[in-house]
Amino acid sequence: MRKVYWFLLIIILTGLSSLYAFEAGQVEFNIRFFDRRVYYVETDPIFVQVTITNNSPVPYRFKLADDRAFSIDFDIRTMTNRLLPRAELLTEKRTSTNNVFFREIAIESGESFSFVEDLREYVKFEQPGSFRVRALVYPELLRSNVIPAIESNFLSLNLRPASIHGPDGIPLEMDVATGAVLVRQRIPPDEVVTYMLTGRQQSQWERFFLYLDIESMVQRDPAQRRRYIAENEAGRRRMVTEYRQNLQNAVVDGDIHQIPTSFEILRTVYNNDEGSVVVLQRYRHAAFTELRHYTYFLEKKDNFWTIVNYTVQGMGTTANN
Repeated sequence: MRKVYWFLLIIILTGLSSLYAFEAGQVEFNIRFFDRRVYYVETDPIFVQVTITNNSPVPYRFKLADDRAFSIDFDIRTMTNRLLPRAELLTEKRTSTNNVFFREIAIESGESFSFVEDLREYVKFEQPGSFRVRALVYPELLRSNVIPAIESNFLSLNLRPASIHGPDGIPLEMDVATGAVLVRQRIPPDEVVTYMLTGRQQSQWERFFLYLDIESMVQRDPAQRRRYIAENEAGRRRMVTEYRQNLQNAVVDGDIHQIPTSFEILRTVYNNDEGSVVVLQRYRHAAFTELRHYTYFLEKKDNFWTIVNYTVQGMGTTANN
């Protein structure tokens, strides 16, 4: 019996030490948009990255449910402080009598742990507008009262009305900075590549991505392609979102992410459905300029040319004057 008491005491002390670490500011709980973009009142996911950072001198432990709905919650309110309704599936999960499976996560001192959640799995968005988003994490799971919920920072979320559709029903992209509509034009492959490279030179990501077929780019790697095919629709959307974010952060395909000092279209070949554009791209460094040949492969989909793949060949360097 004494062993049982000691065991319970250890559990309580562990929970209290975790709570104290948060209250003392030694463990940080922050959220940010995983893929910052223009969001619409539709079914596209709104991914938020949840990060717990341990700045305390000892490991920080907490329980993470296999179904994250029992470890985390989102408090999303309008600017008039009206709480948005829960997603129907979330309510069904939390009112069920099924067992909640979890694993214990240990974050060592100086390390972080992150995961990504879709806000639409927690809240029902019915109207466009501006909202304040806050996350609440439950170190001992939602159904436990051992440790109260711990609050994150706030995010500002702007939801636009249903996305505008252009010719042939294709959604139009929006410029995050200006709010202007970026419309895909029926332009030839060389102009598509020029538009993409110019957008990269000006650090205008929406322009850079406008003619880039992200789903095809994800599948350039054979292993990623096999994973993509095996995923369901939600999993594929998440892979596309992750690739876009990783490309923007230069985590993947860093050679297309780099900003060329200048470029020159050398050759363009295309038929009714496929095409390729060879470009000489220059990258200026302190003492020399690096030369590369890029070959961009394009496909015509819904009468619009999009970039689906590319290859790179180094062409040496030239000394700067």
